[in-house]
Amino acid sequence: MADPTDKVPGNAEGKFYVDKNCIDCDLCRQTAPDNFDRNEDEGYSYVKKQPETDEELKLCHDAQSDCPVEAIGDDGE
Repeated sequence: MADPTDKVPGNAEGKFYVDKNCIDCDLCRQTAPDNFDRNEDEGYSYVKKQPETDEELKLCHDAQSDCPVEAIGDDGE
């Protein structure tokens, strides 16, 4: 389960976030490319944009449930 006290830098303010357990596997970026991006220098993903549509919300939830290290969190805001 993602830890809201251990978020990576760069997450857009809001409901979804990525924590420091991210292994940069690319799954979230492939699943929800409009919402996740990669920090090239540090080698992790982060939420670049919070979901704005029902489809984006579904894709973010899909990325969260499929994340192999459970690094994507949803604080329910």
